[in-house]
Amino acid sequence: MSRIKPLAIEELSPDLKEAMSFAEDLMGFTPNDVLAMARWPAFLHAVKALIDVVYGAKALDDILKRMIATIVSGAAGCRYCQAHTAHGAVKMVGADLEKISKVWEYETNDLFSDAERAALRLALAAGVSPNGATDAHFIELERHFSGQQIMEIMGVISVFGLLNRWNDTVATKLEDAPLKFAKTNLREKDWEPGRHA
Repeated sequence: MSRIKPLAIEELSPDLKEAMSFAEDLMGFTPNDVLAMARWPAFLHAVKALIDVVYGAKALDDILKRMIATIVSGAAGCRYCQAHTAHGAVKMVGADLEKISKVWEYETNDLFSDAERAALRLALAAGVSPNGATDAHFIELERHFSGQQIMEIMGVISVFGLLNRWNDTVATKLEDAPLKFAKTNLREKDWEPGRHA
């Protein structure tokens, strides 16, 4: 059970319903974390603005953004965000299901390019605590990505740092669509909220 009770849809004010509509368009379902954050409207609007900036920027491919978010969330132990981002990669931005289901094999699987490997290595290093990012990660990124693309990679990692901490701490209940997707397609077996990798 979530440690902060989500509001019911009918409890949302018109401006919060607009934020919910944005989240539903981005994810394809009604997310429980948005309903919980709605208890503090200013916070929800700030989080929405960050997500809008990160996903609205177009220098970096949307599928790669979702893969980065999946890896950083898995590294942080947030099952909620890991399921959301993998589900969204396939269902919302058209990623190949096989590639997303094998995202943790990025180092050795031929489905992944050297550029994707560089970004996913940083995501894994940045997602653990203490942070494992090094100068070498950024030297490798610079071989494959523009300055703006690197900023977007960092934007995804940073936004999911916030979302991972929120959802794992609050034990946000995973919704049916991403839960079913995760149980069927991802490596983890335990998808209860608040569980660590």
